[in-house]
Parts: sequence; structure tokens; C-alpha cells
Amino acid sequence: MDYVIGCDVGGTRLKYVAVTKSGRVVKKNITLSGADRGPEYLVNSLATTVDDAEAALGARAKALAFGISGAVNPQKGVVLLPGKFANLEGYPLVPKLRKRTRIPVVAENDGRISIIAEKHYGAARKRKWVVCLTIGTGLGSGVMLDGQILRDPFLQFGTQIGHIVLQADGGRLCMTGARGTAETLCAATALAMQVRDGLQRGVPSRLTEQYLENPHSIDFAAAIRGVDQGDPLCIDELKRWTEHLGWLVLSAVHAFAPELVILSGGATSAANHFLPAVREQVNRHVFRYPKGKPVPIVVSRMGEFAGAMGAAALAWEAARRVD
Repeated sequence: MDYVIGCDVGGTRLKYVAVTKSGRVVKKNITLSGADRGPEYLVNSLATTVDDAEAALGARAKALAFGISGAVNPQKGVVLLPGKFANLEGYPLVPKLRKRTRIPVVAENDGRISIIAEKHYGAARKRKWVVCLTIGTGLGSGVMLDGQILRDPFLQFGTQIGHIVLQADGGRLCMTGARGTAETLCAATALAMQVRDGLQRGVPSRLTEQYLENPHSIDFAAAIRGVDQGDPLCIDELKRWTEHLGWLVLSAVHAFAPELVILSGGATSAANHFLPAVREQVNRHVFRYPKGKPVPIVVSRMGEFAGAMGAAALAWEAARRVD
């Protein structure tokens, strides 16, 4: 059986899939990435996915690809990653993995692999102009124009929508040094931080007791539970968060003129709470021809292994080059 391995590397979890040429997933798993424990540990975690799949499937993998945050050189690994993973910037992840696994290995930005996944296996099939936004701990992005995934000599074309400045005056400080970027206002973490800020200031809330017991337990899911319970603080902060997301999607539409916008990532599990308002806001303010035609904004149906599937598509490209 011919298959490749695609990995999606997060700060704590590593998701991987073994995928055949037809796109059939023959194995998948979630393990610890150990990215915070240094690059050698991460190399071992990625290499272990190959060992695991080969042992289970009884055949050699054709190639390995992985997605990870930052500016990524496909033949080297992460080359620019301020403040994310310990000692990973500039470390030769790809050469180390090639030596360890003895198969073709390529790397890619984790936002870009989201649009690659949608192009090959998801909502962007048979489409040519698409923007994908991944809303999770951070905010990733990938862009396809005229059927081509955006790439450039600086390694970041189409992946930087999360660094668009939406609120320069008084916004939270981003790792880029700018204030009020989309990542600080529209990531799932942003909603949690807004609710925590209100709780810290004593704004009445159903979550007060939980906050006092463990402030870090107030995450995106907790905020959404508060909304479901009719909590005024959570409802108000979700409204603000949704409006920021709407302005971001509108900016992406004006920048790239997509025929489709795809939202993915953990926050989309609560899309029923914000997607109708985002659609209304974008289509009320969008400037494009033909006038009055709405911009389709949908939620990815690929689930939590979407990034790994995008990496698998890249791995098949690498395998074909060798063949």
C-alpha cells in the first residue's frame, strides 16, 4: 500500500494522518508535539509518527510533510518564528528528519496548509479564488488566487492576515510589536482574554466563581458556555469579538477578492453563535462587482485533522517528485 504522512504541529499537540493517493485516511492519531521542549524533541515526535504508521501498516511511507507556524522554508523548516517555540528558529528540522526517516520530507506554514487541504479535499475543490482563515489559539491564513496557492520568496505571502492591524489605537500588543492586530482581536484566545479582563475588573458574571478558582479555565469554550447561559458579560464580549472578525473577513475580501471564504479552526465549533452576524456585516459593507451579490462565507467540514490532510497533499507532491 502506497501512502504518505501529513502532520500538523501545534504548541502542545501533533496530529498526523497516513493517506493514500486516493485521499483515503488509513491511520490517524494525536500525540504530544513537545515543541516547548526543544527542536530535538520535536524531531523525535515527528519521526515517531513515521515509525508508528509503518509498524501499523506494514509498509514504508513514501514521504512526510508537516505544517508549523512561522515563516517556513520547505527544505529547511522554520526560519523566522519570534516567540513561539523554544530554539526552533533556524533549526534544520527538514534535513534532520530526512536523515532520521530516510524518506522525502517537506515543511510548510500551518496557515497555508489549511488552504492546501481545502483545495485537495475540502470546500475549495473546483474553486480558484479562496481565502481560508484558521481561528484558534492564533489566527492563521492561506490564500488561493486563480487556482494557485500564494507563495513568495519571503515565505509568508497569504499567511499574514492575522497580522493585519484592526485597532491601532489602544489595542493589545501583538508579538509583531504592533497593537490591535487581527490575532489579538479575532483569535479564539482573544475572546477568552476579553472575558477574563471583565471578570478581573469585577463585572458581574456567571463565570465569576470559576474565574476565582482558576482564571486560566476561562477559555473560548467557557465564554461560549456563558453565552448559552445568558451571561451578559460573555454575550457582550462575543458581540465585540464577532464584529472584529467581521472587519477582518471584510479586509481579506477587499484584499484578495475571493469567490469563497472558509473559516476553520477550533473556534468554528461555535460558528452558530457568530457566523450569521459575520456574513451580514461583510455583505453590508463589501465593495465589489456585481453589487449586491453576497460573499459566500462557510465553515470548513474537514474537522480537526484538516491541517494534517493539507500536509499529506504536500507529501504526495514530494513523493511524486522523487518517483
